[in-house]
This record gives sequence, C-alpha cells and structure tokens, in this order.
Amino acid sequence: MQGNIFAGLEQVLGTEERFDELLHTGSLRVERIVSTGQASPPGFWYDQAQAEWVVLLSGAAELHFADEPEPRHLRPGDWVNIAAHRRHRVHWTDPDQPTVWLAIHYQPGA
Repeated sequence: MQGNIFAGLEQVLGTEERFDELLHTGSLRVERIVSTGQASPPGFWYDQAQAEWVVLLSGAAELHFADEPEPRHLRPGDWVNIAAHRRHRVHWTDPDQPTVWLAIHYQPGA
C-alpha cells in the first residue's frame, strides 16, 4: 500500500471534516484527518477507549483538554499523545487552509 498524505486536499475544502483510514491492524489504527474550520460542538468532549498520538502536518488548530484551563495552540510539526479516556475537544481549526492531522490510535500496553 502506498499514497500521499496531502493528496486530494482540494476536494475537501468547503466540506465536512474528513477522516481517511490509512492503516488498521490489530490494536493500531492510523488515519488522516482534514479539517477546514471545524471544531467540536459546544459542550462535547471526546472520551476515547484507546490512546491517540496525533501530529499536525499543516494548518493550525487548538486542542483543549478538560483538565487544562486553556486550549493548546498547535502548528505544523506539533504532536500530542492523548491518554485513553483523557477528555479533549477540538476548540478551533484554521478556516483559511486545510489542517491536516495524522492520528495513530493504539491500545496502551499492547
């Protein structure tokens, strides 16, 4: 399997946030997420059973954790490891350019 992480971005502009699964094997899942100004709905928090390591490849975003007072501003190259069940939300993504994330979902200790 082969591809380009930035392929097809022009097709995503002006649409809903896009999730593309790139690899899924056992307890590991890799996906590309493309945001174009989307954010989590007010009051919504992710609470995932798996841990998630995410890196911002392009664009800009703010990620807010329930146990932190302010959102974290992310720029290209910034990465975050999110423990399983650590409540978080996407506070903001850049509406003027695609924000491309690479997310690796994994089972801790597996």
